[in-house]
Amino acid sequence: MIDIKLIRENPEMVKENIKKKFQEHKLVLVDEVLSLDKESRELTVLCDELRMNRNSKSKEIGNLMANGKKDEADKIKQEVNEINEKLAENEGREEELKEEIKSRMMKIPNIMDESVPIGKDDNENVENEKFGDPVVPEFEIPHHADIIENLNGLDKESAGRTSGNGFYYLMGNVARLHEAMLAYARDFMIDKGFTYCIPPFMIRSDVVNGVMSFEEMDAMMYKIEGEDLYLIGTSEHSMIGKFKGQIVKEEELPIAITGYSPCFRKEVGSHGLEERGLYRVHQFEKQEMIVLCKPEEQMDWYEKMWQFTVEFFRSLDVPVRTLECCSGDLADLKVKSCDVEAWSPRQKKYFEVGSCSTLGDAQARRLGIRAKGPNGNYLVATLNNTVVATPRGLIAVLENNYEKDGSVRVPEVLRKYMGGIDKIIPNK
Repeated sequence: MIDIKLIRENPEMVKENIKKKFQEHKLVLVDEVLSLDKESRELTVLCDELRMNRNSKSKEIGNLMANGKKDEADKIKQEVNEINEKLAENEGREEELKEEIKSRMMKIPNIMDESVPIGKDDNENVENEKFGDPVVPEFEIPHHADIIENLNGLDKESAGRTSGNGFYYLMGNVARLHEAMLAYARDFMIDKGFTYCIPPFMIRSDVVNGVMSFEEMDAMMYKIEGEDLYLIGTSEHSMIGKFKGQIVKEEELPIAITGYSPCFRKEVGSHGLEERGLYRVHQFEKQEMIVLCKPEEQMDWYEKMWQFTVEFFRSLDVPVRTLECCSGDLADLKVKSCDVEAWSPRQKKYFEVGSCSTLGDAQARRLGIRAKGPNGNYLVATLNNTVVATPRGLIAVLENNYEKDGSVRVPEVLRKYMGGIDKIIPNK
């Protein structure tokens, strides 16, 4: 959510930003906010005048009563009652206006960084850089579901009976490899100076509304029936929510946290769920990183954070590239975002395994997260980035470490988490 002062002072810039995101239907929101804000400020002035008038008359009543002029005092009391009625009516309208303004402000996109490429959708995202040589072996690489099943590591049939489509059982050494990646990701980020965190896996609606747009919430979140609780789609949500309504000391910034959590997503949309494999599922696990920092430091942190993910995957022998999200593919709260994509030697193309974003002060404004500096309090900037989300990350490791005999090499950095196993052998 942007600062309403920006709409008051530069509405055309806000509208131009909306146009660059190809959301022309939201242009009307800017004019509506301006109109409602004008009425709200006028009403605030009127209410202040009514309160001053009431206070003045209340003092007058006291003086009249002290001088035994009860009849005159009673007459002014009636005037005070009329003022109170009018004030109550106007205060009610004030609250209505605040809610109407807020509901529209929540839908107006954040101001993008000038470096964001302009494009309508993800087809117009821009490749930044490749890391590692994408290799296609001479032998055929099977679908990842077949690789895992051949290693006796996947049971979607049973998961269908217990939970339905979009769920799975991982078994044996494949399950162990999956958890080894998460354990390594944890230690990898701790070594980078991040504080490890296991956050709540459910959050209230006010936190959900603080960290994401309404459209994202409807498409992603599972609500707990009968309670004001949602299952998290990523640990970023509850880790940022940890600071809701807080004023942190400036000397504590930056705050860098890496969090583990299971994640739950509806995955509503045209893409649907992947029937055979594990690329798009309702449940997965993730190691995330978040940073709270001074606004002027956010771009430095943005550059550091996506590079951590690249370094992580390269240590697993997985070639990757970074893809700059264009304006039309950028979520409304984000200032700038890039995806990290892993090479798929089977498909001979890259696929998304992580996303890094800076949101400026949008989340902090919604959640009331401030820092106390020498010149007063100010909103912090918030950033988030995926270290690894798996089983999607697992797919990348399996394909890029697959051997002709059906075995899978265990990347060297993961072997200590696998009891020294250096290769997973197929079930004969």
